[in-house]
Amino acid sequence: MDIQRRISKTLRLDTGSSETKRQELKAYFNQTFDLYESLFQVIRDDQSYYERPEPLRHPLLFYFGHTATFFINKLLLAKLITTRINPSFEAMFAIGVDEMSWDDLNEAHYDWPTVAAVRTYRDQVRNRVNQLIDVLPLTVPIRQTDPGWAILMGIEHERIHLETSSVIIRMLPIASVRTNSGWEPCHQTGLAPTNALVPIRQQRLILGKDENDTTYGWDNEYGRKNVLVDAFKVSQFLVSNSEYLEFIKAGGYQQSHLWTQEGQAWLSFSRATMPHFWVKKADGYWQRNLCAEMPLPLDWPVEVNYLEAKAFCNWKAATTGSHIRLPTEAEWCVLRSHIDTDQVDWRSAPGNINLEYYASSCPVNRFATQLPAPQDASSNAAGSTETATVFDIIGNVWQWTETPINTYPGFKVHPIYDDFSTPTFDGKHNLIKGGSWIATGNESLRHARYAFRRHFFQHAGFRYIEAKQAELPVEKVNTYETDSLVSQYLEFHYGDDYFAVPNFPKACIEACMTAIGDHPKHRALDLGCAVGRSTFEFGKYFSHVDGIDFSARFIQSAFQLKEDGQIRYTIPTEGNLVAYREQTLEGLGLAELTGNIDFSQGDATNLKPQFTDYDLIFAGNLIDRLYQPKLFLERIVERLKPGGWLVITSPYTWLEEYTQTEHWLGGFKVNGENFTTFDGLQSALEGDFTFKSRQDVPFVIRETQRKYQHSLAEMTIWQKN
Repeated sequence: MDIQRRISKTLRLDTGSSETKRQELKAYFNQTFDLYESLFQVIRDDQSYYERPEPLRHPLLFYFGHTATFFINKLLLAKLITTRINPSFEAMFAIGVDEMSWDDLNEAHYDWPTVAAVRTYRDQVRNRVNQLIDVLPLTVPIRQTDPGWAILMGIEHERIHLETSSVIIRMLPIASVRTNSGWEPCHQTGLAPTNALVPIRQQRLILGKDENDTTYGWDNEYGRKNVLVDAFKVSQFLVSNSEYLEFIKAGGYQQSHLWTQEGQAWLSFSRATMPHFWVKKADGYWQRNLCAEMPLPLDWPVEVNYLEAKAFCNWKAATTGSHIRLPTEAEWCVLRSHIDTDQVDWRSAPGNINLEYYASSCPVNRFATQLPAPQDASSNAAGSTETATVFDIIGNVWQWTETPINTYPGFKVHPIYDDFSTPTFDGKHNLIKGGSWIATGNESLRHARYAFRRHFFQHAGFRYIEAKQAELPVEKVNTYETDSLVSQYLEFHYGDDYFAVPNFPKACIEACMTAIGDHPKHRALDLGCAVGRSTFEFGKYFSHVDGIDFSARFIQSAFQLKEDGQIRYTIPTEGNLVAYREQTLEGLGLAELTGNIDFSQGDATNLKPQFTDYDLIFAGNLIDRLYQPKLFLERIVERLKPGGWLVITSPYTWLEEYTQTEHWLGGFKVNGENFTTFDGLQSALEGDFTFKSRQDVPFVIRETQRKYQHSLAEMTIWQKN
C-alpha cells in the first residue's frame, strides 16, 4: 500500500446531498479499515500478535480485534443493528487494559483466538457495516443524534487505535517486525538547530468546538471557554534528541530534585536512564522507529513522557535562571491560532501529520509557521511586517502540556460512549496537543484534545516556554465523584425530581422560610448539611450561612461546588453500569450566593465556639444519625439567639449502627405505652423552646435506575424562648 492511499481527509458533515454523503462515509470507513489492517502487516509472524511488549497493555491481537468489535457493540447500543456477529469476540475484545498505573498490571488469562479467526471476524464486521451504511437514514449535516454519527464514532475510534497500536508495535523486538513500502520512515537527518525563544504576544481566545462544527468531535472538545493568555516566549523548535542529550549528559536522570514526586516514583519503578525509544549500543545511541533502528537522529524531536519533559524543563530553568516550563493548553492554542487552515481544508499538511509525509518523525526544522512579532511601544504596529518563525506547531510528535484534561463549560457525554473522557477527569491525565506523524482523522484537527497519564508513552515530545512568572496558570480539575454514597447524596441534592416529589432540601428551606415569616435572617446554621444543597438554598435568604457535616467526603463535594460552580458524579443504573451527571450553581439559580456561605467539617454535638449567634439552625435528617441526640439538643440552644428558630427533620429511622438504643429519643415503650420521637423532642426541648408546627416532607432517594427509597420526614419547628 503506497503512501497516497494512506492520505485521507476527515469527513465533512455539512456538504453535499444525503447520497453523496453516504458514499463519502462508506469510502472513509473502508479506507480506515484498510489503513488499520495495513499497519498490522508490518508484524512478521502470527506469534508476535500474542507478545506483550507494553506490559500495561493487552497483546496486539486484542487491538486487531478491538476496533472491529467496537463497531458492533456501539451499533447495538445505538439500536442500529439487532444481532451480534460473534458474542465471544465482542466480549473478549471490548475492554482494553487501562494505563492508569504503572504498578497495577492486569494478569488475567485470555484464551486468545487465532489471528486468522480475527481476520475473518474483521471481514464480517466490514460487510455488516457496509450493508448498514447502504440503508442507514442519512441527513446532511450529520449531527450527534443522527445514525451516521455512530458510524463516524467507530471510524474515529479505529484511527485513535491506529496510532496507539503503532506505539505498541514500535515496542516489539526488532526481529518481530519487517519493513513495508507503505510505512516508509524519513531518512533525512543532520545536526540539530540551536533552539531559541520566540516572543508571543498576549492574546484572547475562545477554546472549544461548536456544537454545529463541520467535523466529528469527541465529547471533551465541545463547549466554550474564554481565556486571556499572557505574553510568553516559546522555543522555536521542538526539543530535539540533541538538546535532550545535553540533559542526559548533565546527569538529569540521576538528579532527583529535578523530578516531581510522581517522576521520582516512576524513575524508581522503571529504572529509566534515557528515553524509551533510544537504544544504547557500543557505538552510541540509536533510535527505534516503527520497523527499524537508526543511529540517533540528532535533529529529530525527542520522544518522552510528561515526567521526563517536566524534569528537562526544571533542569533548563535551573541552568538558565529563567521560568522555563511546558506550555498550557491555552498557550499551545495561541500558537495553533496562527495556522489558519484545518485538515479538511488544507491542500497539504503544514506539518508532519496525517501520514502525508513519513511513517516516522523528521527533522525539527522542516515545517515552519510565520507568526507576527509582538510590537513594542516605539514601533508602528499598523505598518509593521515583522514576523517570527516557529516550527512544528502541529505534527511530528504530540506535545505535552502542563494542563490536566478537564471539560469546557457546556460539556455533555455522548449517550453511546459515556466513558470516553470521563475516566480521565481525575487530575492525573495531561493533555497532549498538535498530533504526530500518524495522527489522522479527528486527531489531526484543530480542536483535538487527547490526554494520557503522565508516565505514559505515545509518539510524544515537547517544546518549552519562558513565562514571566514561576506560578503556573493551571486550573484545578473538577473530577467525577464516584464514591457510591457521596454520589447518591449528590443526586439526592442536585439531581432530578422523581415521581413528582419535589427536591427535599429545597422544599425544607422553603417551608422554614414560610414558618419564620419576617423574623431576622442574618445568620443560619445548616447542621448535617451533607453535600450542601440546603446551605445554598438558605443563602437566598440569610446574610451568612454555615454548612457543617461530620463527613469530610460530603464537605469536600460541597466545597468543590462552591469553589468551581459545578459538580460531576456518577450514579448507578444497573450492575456495574453508571450514568454521568453534571450540575452547576448557575443552572440552579444559586451562582450569586457563594460569597455568604462557608462549609466546615464538624461534630454537631461538639461545635467549635465560633458557631453561635444564629437566627436559625436547621438539622436536616440528622437527629437519628447522632450518637448522642439528647446531648445535641441540650447544647444547641446556646447557639441560637433569643427568638431564634430550630428546625428538625427526620424519618425517625433509629439504627443501632448510629445510635445505641439507650440514646434513642423515641421509638420504644414507656410504662407500656408508645413513646415516639416527637414525644422525645418535646421532652428534651420544653423549657427552652416553644413548639410551633409539624408537617411531613416527602423525599425520594435514587439507588439505581429502577430502585428508589420513598420516605417521609417529619419537620418540627421550634422557637427559642
